[in-house]
Amino acid sequence: MTLRLTEEEDLALAATAERLGISKQEAARQAIRMFTDERARFEDIVTRAVDRFGPVLDKLK
Repeated sequence: MTLRLTEEEDLALAATAERLGISKQEAARQAIRMFTDERARFEDIVTRAVDRFGPVLDKLK
């Protein structure tokens, strides 16, 4: 797979990788894992909130 970045994105990735002492590839992989983990947590919270408060919100319609 080839990851195409803008110059600005590549500079940010390079700076992050250097600051963390890892390769740009590893920095990108970590960023992807962090994003997908955070997204999954967000979706879980939303699902639980809808399950818990959905009936009350429906009554407000």
